[in-house]
Amino acid sequence: MKNLLKWPSFVLVLVLSLALAGCSTGEEATSSGSGGGDENTAAKGTIEQIKERGKLIAGVKYDTKLFGLKDPASGEVEGFDIDIAKALAKQILGDETKVELKEVTSKTRIPMLQNGDIDIIIATMTITDERKEQVDFSDVYFEAGQSLLVKNDSAITGLESLGGVKVLAVKGSTSAQNIREKAPDAEVLEFDNYQDAFTALKAGKGEALTTDNIILIGMQQTDNNYKLVGGNFTSEPYGMAIRKGDSAFVEEVNSLLKSMKDSGEYDTLHEKWLGTKPE
Repeated sequence: MKNLLKWPSFVLVLVLSLALAGCSTGEEATSSGSGGGDENTAAKGTIEQIKERGKLIAGVKYDTKLFGLKDPASGEVEGFDIDIAKALAKQILGDETKVELKEVTSKTRIPMLQNGDIDIIIATMTITDERKEQVDFSDVYFEAGQSLLVKNDSAITGLESLGGVKVLAVKGSTSAQNIREKAPDAEVLEFDNYQDAFTALKAGKGEALTTDNIILIGMQQTDNNYKLVGGNFTSEPYGMAIRKGDSAFVEEVNSLLKSMKDSGEYDTLHEKWLGTKPE
């Protein structure tokens, strides 16, 4: 510092000016080079990203007969939710084949959406106030209700029979939470997905499996040694989940649902997968 003070004043000013300019330039370069492109990408709406990419990436179930089930032989994923995803791809891109299906579970689907791994969740997802804090939802596209699946010779008839009983459910589902509230004396065992839970039921690791009635019906169709009991003891309105704040994409999805219902396409899909037209 003493040596600097001996320099002529104009030289000192020049040195300090260059030093400050260097600091300023370095900060700007760091700022523009650290995530500027990512911020621009994040700022784009989902529809724009889908069009630029040339395909819709939908998070769907692979283990839920009737709504989203992967055929181990063909590798194809089929179901009600899958056809909805194809219809959305057709509306946005003009081609229902321009859709990539990514497997989600009840536990992984919201993190995958928030991380940008998928554009939308179409996976038997119940609309709840708690979930609305994390994602936005489309209009209701299916009405389900929670029930119980048991062996045909089971003495279980409903919630009142679950005291001390091991009940199987899936992690991250509303069903696990509901059964704890409605049958507090039951022992709840949770599994990663529906296939694992159903396998556990067949192996005798529990006496009942609980989830939405339409999912249980799909399981029953694969093994007629089981039956549904207790009726529906909750209301489970399904919605498609979209990243929080993307109102344009919510409107796009709701527009699809309206056009499908107006044209009769929704009724056709309902009858195709669920055996009846909606009430």
